[in-house]
This record gives sequence, structure tokens and C-alpha cells, in this order.
Amino acid sequence: MNGPGSRSAIQVSGPPAELERIPLVANYRSPGWITDKVAGVIEGKTPAWWWWAFIPSLGLLTLLIAMILYLISTGVGVWGLNHPVMWGWAIINFVWWIGIGHAGTLISAVLFLLRQRWRTSINRASEAMTIFAVMCAGIYPVIHVGRVWFAWWLFPLPNSNSIWPQFRSPLMWDVFAVSTYFTVSVLFWYVGLIPDLAILRDRATTKARQFIYGLFALGWTGSNRHWSNYEKAYLILAGLATPLVLSVHSTVSLDFSVSQLPGWHTTIFPPYFVAGAIYSGFGMVLTLMVPLRKMLKLEEIVTMRHVDLMCKVTLATGSIVGYAYIMEYFIAWYSGNPYERFAFWHRLFGKYWYGGWAMLVFNAVVPQVFWFKKVRQSLIAVFIVSILANVGMWFERFVIVVGSLYQDFVPGNWGYYKPTWVDVCTYLGTFGLFFTMFLLFIRFLPLIATTEVKGVTPQADPHHPLGGAKGKEVLHHAG
Repeated sequence: MNGPGSRSAIQVSGPPAELERIPLVANYRSPGWITDKVAGVIEGKTPAWWWWAFIPSLGLLTLLIAMILYLISTGVGVWGLNHPVMWGWAIINFVWWIGIGHAGTLISAVLFLLRQRWRTSINRASEAMTIFAVMCAGIYPVIHVGRVWFAWWLFPLPNSNSIWPQFRSPLMWDVFAVSTYFTVSVLFWYVGLIPDLAILRDRATTKARQFIYGLFALGWTGSNRHWSNYEKAYLILAGLATPLVLSVHSTVSLDFSVSQLPGWHTTIFPPYFVAGAIYSGFGMVLTLMVPLRKMLKLEEIVTMRHVDLMCKVTLATGSIVGYAYIMEYFIAWYSGNPYERFAFWHRLFGKYWYGGWAMLVFNAVVPQVFWFKKVRQSLIAVFIVSILANVGMWFERFVIVVGSLYQDFVPGNWGYYKPTWVDVCTYLGTFGLFFTMFLLFIRFLPLIATTEVKGVTPQADPHHPLGGAKGKEVLHHAG
């Protein structure tokens, strides 16, 4: 199979030291080596660690199915919802999972349009992460309506009863925003997979594999016409997906800000939510890729340069989130509104003080360690910070939802919210869905976008008398 850069190779002379500024595959490997490395993960024997991860994930997925069936058969009263906390863990986890999916669209679409070549080693994993995270998020609005069998009323389908969706409802905005985001993400992910599926088809050793990969490769031959159509389609989908980075989580934030509740009714929410979503999304990409690059022996494709750049994006978005926190408290004070001041004071010193402080420390303070190169080069430190980023973003959603609801305008309505075992088990079950899908993905589909990596990697010329990294290099440019 020929990569997209095979039609426009540019000769690059000089020692490899001059090319160190380019985030490339280590040691300037050949296209065949990259293919063997990525495809070998799928074609080789299933490693033991995969089973140790897959079986517990499948168990958690079973738990999720059991909790959903229990909820449907019993009612939403099995959750910890009460008056005035009508929204609980379901909405918290919905927003959290949607946020995690944002890094995939940013890496795939926005960085592609900005011609950032370093995205090629991590975009496939982040795209898959997006799809599975949105699947986990999409469960909650459906089961949160209570009578799940009427969930189809959320779509504007013609019916004899003239029952139409209420488009003034924030729930409707979520349905259309999330379904659009999911559809475009799946298309973008699948289109990028087509050349790699053709590679797996051609390397298949069994007729079943050859048929399945060939079916989804859509007759790809790697001809110039195919590459031309592929690049046009990929560019169009990238253009469609880019506005979704801003629109989807902005729509989710409007669920809160259109209300009159102190702590929610503010115009800072859309950019604040988008920055937090990208922050948590990159945190999850780091959480997944740091161990995977070691376990799958992909250190020379997902290099420390990629980890370093992801850390810098995490630092930037974490700093934006920290600035948004400062502005929130400033707005609450400067407004002179006693209800706003009361709500934000109790975020730090009320019954849920631990959530407020965890939000500030994990999201605004902890990522500042990425200013130091030694921290960015320490995989253990990066892995810990990436986990804390997602913990902090979960507490942010908890503080926004519960911290603003449990004390409303009338003190007689005040209550205390705590999740039930059904809330906890349902949340754990979504992790089972996510990791089950992700583990199946890395077992049967290429984790790395092989053809895109080839397109941005200088490869050693095997015909040069010096050979290896000391010979002439050819830098392939995608498109």
C-alpha cells in the first residue's frame, strides 16, 4: 500500500540532528517497519494483560446492563434524587463523559486543519475514545427521562398523535447536539480507517479476516483517484467536525446557564465548559496512551515528543479553566448579588467543601507542574496528573450540579444529596462499557493511523551506501 505522501516526496538533506524539531517516529523507520509494528499488534497472539483488563471490563458492562434494567423496572426513585436536587449523578456523569470525548475531535479535526503533524500518532486512539465516551454519555439522558420506552418522542418523527418535541427544552438541545457529534465523529473515524483496513485485508492470513476487513475497506486499492477522493472527504469531515468542538459542550453548558439559579446563570459557561472538556479529554488520552505505548511496544511511534506536546495542551487548557474559576468568584463578588455570593461561598465552605477544593486544586493548580520539562518527561508523573485531571473535572461537574441545587432561594427547601448504590454501580458500569469497547478496538483495529504516520515520517533510503539514519531521508507530506 502506498501512503498519501508517495505522490509528493521531498528530498531532505543533512544530518538527523537538523530534523529534531519535527515530531516524528523515532529512528526514521521505513514504511514497512511502521506497518509491521502497528499490524503486528492485531495479528499477534492476544497478550495476557489484555485478558486481565477485558474480563473485569466485561463484568462492569454486565453490571451496567443490570442497573439499567433495575432502574427501568423500579423507577428513578432508586437514585439519590430528592427535592431540591432534581439532577444528580446522571447529569454529572453525562457532562463528564461528553467532556472526555472532546480531545478526539480537537486532535483529529482542528489539528488536522492547522497542519500539526504530531497528531498522526495519537489521533486514531483519541477518535475511538471520543466515540466510546459519547456512547457512555448518551445512556444517561435516555434513562434519566424515567419512562425509557417513550424516549423516541425526543426525535421529530411523524406520528398520528401529533406529539412533537419541545424545542425549548434543554434536553432537546442535548439530543441534537450529542447525536450530531456522535454521527460526525463515527464518520470521521471510519473514513480515516479505510486505508488501514485495506492494509489489514491484504495482510490477512484467514479468509474470514480477509472478507471482514475487505468489506469495510470498501474496495480500496490505493490508486491516485482513491487517494484524491479520500483526502477531499477527510477534509470536508474535518471542516464539519471543527465547529462541533465549540458547539457541543457549549450546548451542554446552556442546559445550566439558561436557568435563573445562582451559580448557573452566567454567560461564562460556554467557553468555560469547552476549555474544561478539552482539558479532561487530553487527560484521558494521556491516561490511555502512556501505558499503551509501553504494553504494545509503540514507543518509537508514540514518542516522548507526543507526550510532551499533550502535556503542554493540558497545561494551557488547565490554565484557562483556572482563570475561569477566578472570574466566577470575581463575578459573584462584583455583582453584589447576595444569592450568587452565598452560592460561591458555600462551594468552598459549605457541606460539599471537599468538592470545591478538589475542583480548584486538581484542575487549576496540579497541571501547573507541566511548566517543568522534567515532569513532562516523567511518564509516572504524567500518568498521575492525567488521572487527577479527570478526577478534578468530575468534581467540577459535581460542584456545579449539586453545589448549586441543594440550597435554593427558599431555606425550607434545602436538602442534602448523596448517591445511592445504584448511582455508583451505574457509573462504574459505564467504565465497563468504555474499556470493553476500547480493548476490542485495540485488539481488532489499528491503534495508530499507519498511512498518516508514514506521511509525516522521514524514512531512511535503503539504497544509500551509508544506509540507516545516516543516509538520505525522504520526508513524505500527507496530501
